[in-house]
Amino acid sequence: MLCQLSINNFAIVRFLELDFRPGMTSITGETGAGKSIAIDALGLCLGNRADASSVRPGANKTEVSARFSLDDIPLAKRWLEDNDLELDDECILRRTIGSDGRSRAYINGNPVPLTQLKLLGQLLIGIHGQHAHHAMLKSEHQLTLLDSYANHRLLIDTVAASFQRCKQIEADLKQLEASQHERIARKQLVQYQVEELDEFDLKVDEFDEIEQEHKRLANGTELIDTCQASLDILTEGEENNIESLLNRVVSLAEDLQSYDPALSNINTMLNDALIQVQESAGELQHYLSKLELDPTHFAYLEERLSKAMQLARKHHVSPNKLAEHHLALKAELSTLDSDESKLEEIQLQVDASRAAYLSNAQKLSQSRARYAKELDKLVTQSIHELNMPKGKFTIEVNFNPEQMSANGSDNIEFMVTTNPGQPLQPISKVASGGELSRIGLGIQVITAKKVATPTLIFDEVDVGISGPTAAVVGRMLRSLGESTQVLCVTHLPQVAGNGHQHMFVDKFNKAGSTETTMKSLDREQRIQELARLLGGDTITSNTLANARELLQ
Repeated sequence: MLCQLSINNFAIVRFLELDFRPGMTSITGETGAGKSIAIDALGLCLGNRADASSVRPGANKTEVSARFSLDDIPLAKRWLEDNDLELDDECILRRTIGSDGRSRAYINGNPVPLTQLKLLGQLLIGIHGQHAHHAMLKSEHQLTLLDSYANHRLLIDTVAASFQRCKQIEADLKQLEASQHERIARKQLVQYQVEELDEFDLKVDEFDEIEQEHKRLANGTELIDTCQASLDILTEGEENNIESLLNRVVSLAEDLQSYDPALSNINTMLNDALIQVQESAGELQHYLSKLELDPTHFAYLEERLSKAMQLARKHHVSPNKLAEHHLALKAELSTLDSDESKLEEIQLQVDASRAAYLSNAQKLSQSRARYAKELDKLVTQSIHELNMPKGKFTIEVNFNPEQMSANGSDNIEFMVTTNPGQPLQPISKVASGGELSRIGLGIQVITAKKVATPTLIFDEVDVGISGPTAAVVGRMLRSLGESTQVLCVTHLPQVAGNGHQHMFVDKFNKAGSTETTMKSLDREQRIQELARLLGGDTITSNTLANARELLQ
């Protein structure tokens, strides 16, 4: 629950430090005194938007902090632990706004983004404003109220997740369908190119081999003549070939070695040279014996080489990369074929995801219908107590499978009749301002009992209510305060008198500036304040007696 609220230099507040207790706390004050200022300040701690106008004139910054006990708030404890922000069994939210409009937020002394402050704030406090009943006219708010009462968060999350999956798969399908015409045209082109290259069937590295063989055959005559000339020089010439000359030198070297053994190395080298010449000549002879000038094969090579270069130009690649390009086109064709099957597969996924969504949405709708009946009875009973004895309230839940959203497929309509003999009609068409206020308050109190938020704030939700009805409202809020901390800003003595404790807001002028203060009232002070609310500026013995009676 909320234990303490500290306010520094906020609007017309110089400094306030307020301690709060369990139960229902009534907050009253004269018109214009700033009864809602503590609520507004607390809103800053919960992540509400703020600007430089929040800073008290003449001050450098506004600072607001709120301390909460987490004894009975396991969700908030878990959230703090998950975000590494826990601090024993307490939580302190702090917000500063500079005169330049810059805002900073802190949780347990740690600087945090405003989004985290808002997320945690939702687990700590629920605020019901004085215009909340007007929001009740909107179907989306009616849906929120029903879901808050039903508290079927798991069903809502499941529907939202299945809706997002459905939308994602539909987006994938739409993207594939949008590119289908381009894909078909591309597939026809690639298929033609692959068939053309399949027919030519050039292997990887084959072009380099063809080019090399073509070059060899194109120069075949010169190769034969040069090889033969080389053989003549090496071994086959009639006179002075290298082999015969080396044989003569080797013979002479052997003679020299017999005269001087120091020349043995020269003899060895000459013998090695003779062997090299003989082996070279053998290799050259072997090569020459296999060298054939085949005009038919040469023509085949020349035609294949020419075709490869022609196809390479057509596909804008180098000839030696044509085979790799062929493989890449085959892979692309396979991908295009798989896209066609993927299109069919995604269509099946779309159908399956829609079916899953509708199944989950149907379960959510059934849960809403079940809790709507329960809420019908409670709200009808509540408006009977709020001086509408013949009123009847019901919630229509209509499932529309064509209407898909993250919140399900239901159309929700709050229906009401306030007088006997009148048919049920949408609440926006039937209820007057006062009736709408009473119905809205009844729903807020009923739904608040089902929500796990430990502190509830009602900011002048009793507008448009008076007399005996106000007394019923006061009893409702006091009953709610038995299990939940309730802060109620009110101008009605019948409501204020039901508080377990009472705070008074006062505005005064000091040294030429305006200040607002808030203090807790004891019993006698409460009687004086209730008497003021009952009789205005003039307090009589009758108003004091009425005030004492209210406190009973």
